[in-house]
Amino acid sequence: MENWIDKSVFYHIYPLGCFGAPPQNDFTSRPVPRLLEVKKWLPHLHDMHINALYLGPVFESTAHGYDTADYFQVDRRLGDSQTLREMINLFHENGIRVILDGVFHHVGRNFFAFEDVQQHGVNSKYCDWFSGLDFSRSSPYGDAFAYDGWNGNFDLVKLNLHNLAVTDHLLRAVEQWIIEFKIDGLRIDTADCVDLSFLQQLFKHCKTHDARFWIMGEIIHGDYSHWVNAHALDSATNYECYKGLYSSHVDHNYFEIAYSLNRQFGDQGIYQHFLPYSFADNHDVNRLISNLTNPAHAYPVYCLLFSMPGIPSIYYGSEWGLTGKRTATDDHMLRPHIDPQNVHCNPELKELPGYIAELAQMRSQSSALQTGSYRQLMVANEQFAFLRENEEESIIVVVNSSQQTVALEIPLEGNYPSALTDLLSGEKYQFQQGQVCIPHLAANSGKIMKIG
Repeated sequence: MENWIDKSVFYHIYPLGCFGAPPQNDFTSRPVPRLLEVKKWLPHLHDMHINALYLGPVFESTAHGYDTADYFQVDRRLGDSQTLREMINLFHENGIRVILDGVFHHVGRNFFAFEDVQQHGVNSKYCDWFSGLDFSRSSPYGDAFAYDGWNGNFDLVKLNLHNLAVTDHLLRAVEQWIIEFKIDGLRIDTADCVDLSFLQQLFKHCKTHDARFWIMGEIIHGDYSHWVNAHALDSATNYECYKGLYSSHVDHNYFEIAYSLNRQFGDQGIYQHFLPYSFADNHDVNRLISNLTNPAHAYPVYCLLFSMPGIPSIYYGSEWGLTGKRTATDDHMLRPHIDPQNVHCNPELKELPGYIAELAQMRSQSSALQTGSYRQLMVANEQFAFLRENEEESIIVVVNSSQQTVALEIPLEGNYPSALTDLLSGEKYQFQQGQVCIPHLAANSGKIMKIG
């Protein structure tokens, strides 16, 4: 059976922002098919060698998409069911698989069952649909009852996932998404907060429809394998390495990312049995360029992103070096409207889109970069090298985050051919006497060298 996920390079679009939807849903306007703006993006995604799309929330919601009002209706600010079908069909025709956001921990205050509780109080048949419902006190919004929100946000009402009617409602929605829209997978929002038994139900339900259906969870903290081994998820967001990717450059300390990669994927690595979802930024965190103190460090960051174990993902617009920082109350700067036919690349990073495209193409053609083992070869404050290999090929990755060109001698144990070729530049190098000699490794750069 084809394991499509191993070969995937994801592009992540937050549709309400990317396609210029109004910030608030009025729940009365006619649907506007903004999702079809993706037609403008297809040539760019083809140039970037993208073969998988993670599309953020698309179902009817109050504001930002994670405050669901109706799991069975496409958000009118993005279109309708026909719009979503047409969009997904278009991607499939172009060889791009599509996963959607599944928001199952909480709903918005416009969700029908919550509105029924507001209207009928203790007599509502939906009282048990929500967690922590308490009619002895009021909510921060002035409701005649209190309830559990998500992380202190009471516009997000926590569902009671121990209620069979709730889980049935959610599973029926997912079944519709699979059958009607033919999606290829789900990204589970706040998966580390979702009841494990529900995730297991969801996992089994989806796999019954299609064994290749892929379920990835947003896990911020903890051991990701807890959820994967429990047959609740296939993969998880690699927030540990997300942080290490930028901070090891900011702090001139490759020991940080090297420690994480060895802990996760080395000989005793805890994630050798699955590929986490790797990213340099997303809709919830600062753009990579806003986290870096030296924009040129984007080059070694993306070299690492595409060569380390994991499934790489690009957040829309970051390939052009866009900036954006979140505030305590506002994420809009992270989620801008972008016309790919009229976007201005960061003048300090004009070569970045082409560089990322090269990396994506390279990974799509390399089984070692997709699923090979990981072994650290050397690490210093501003230089780092590791080996990815399987039975088919062996590849050495080396990055330099310093401001100077450096010469490196990388130790390599084993019986390997003497010649290496940098897949990025075509340059040749030699392996002799247990070392790979690189006389010139440019500042803020990387090499991906195939042995033999």
